[in-house]
Amino acid sequence: MIEVTDKDAVELLDADHIAVKHLFVEYARMAVSGMDEAGERRSLAMQICDELTVHAQIEEEIFYPALRGVPDAGELLDEAESEHAEAKQLIAQIQAERAAGETMDELVSKLATSVEHHVKEERCYLFAKAKAARGVDLAALGEQMRERQQQLQGQGQAKKKRPAGR
Repeated sequence: MIEVTDKDAVELLDADHIAVKHLFVEYARMAVSGMDEAGERRSLAMQICDELTVHAQIEEEIFYPALRGVPDAGELLDEAESEHAEAKQLIAQIQAERAAGETMDELVSKLATSVEHHVKEERCYLFAKAKAARGVDLAALGEQMRERQQQLQGQGQAKKKRPAGR
């Protein structure tokens, strides 16, 4: 995602939400125009999948566990994790597509709709609970999440640079 410094956990996650929304809009623009020069549309779909995978992982590893003790957050967290599972299934299907086309376009559209719903719920409910929670240090969580995000993104870049079969 985008480089975000000095942001608390909620601001970091929201910056990710905004960045991936832009990627979805760009993908939709390319799909509608039929543009796919040199596999750019598939490449963009893979970028969306990579970004969402890292985002979900930092939420699941760091943000959600930190909110488990917050009153009335448990059900929201359970739903968020269920939405992540749905997104992961769509991501796997997108990644299995060899080329951009109608099937990939439909899958990316479904993923965009799913993510949009998830983001709305986080912004309206979960983030509000996180901000109001006593004992949850959003600044410290943000730093921890930023470090983990950079680590995961670095691992992803290393995999992409590694020759096939290694």
